[in-house]
Amino acid sequence: MEIKDTTEAIEARHADLSNSRFETVMLRDVSITDAAMQDAKFQNINLSDASFAQMNMSRATLTDGTCPGMKISNVNLSGVLRDNVNLAGGAIRNANLLGVHINDSNITGMRVDGILVSDLLTVYRKNQSCPS
Repeated sequence: MEIKDTTEAIEARHADLSNSRFETVMLRDVSITDAAMQDAKFQNINLSDASFAQMNMSRATLTDGTCPGMKISNVNLSGVLRDNVNLAGGAIRNANLLGVHINDSNITGMRVDGILVSDLLTVYRKNQSCPS
């Protein structure tokens, strides 16, 4: 079925739309509920002000995008790899950071419980070089 050049709302219920394609479409204020979208691909998508709840994004990939002002709350991010990301001005609160590694990162101004991490590392390194 091909739908082209229409401005009418479409309602699909209990439908299998596998292998469908949507190109150059406006889906503003669309509602998608109880949908299986495994292996779906989204490219050049504007999701500003979008909301996602009760989702499973296991093994999902976000590449070459912008998320300023994004809020992530009550989400399990265990095992997530963050590579070449800009977290400037962000905040982490009430988080389980067990086993988290931060390497090759700019920590200028970064604080843990109000203490500059650079100061903590300076003291740590100084104590490591001093014989006991």
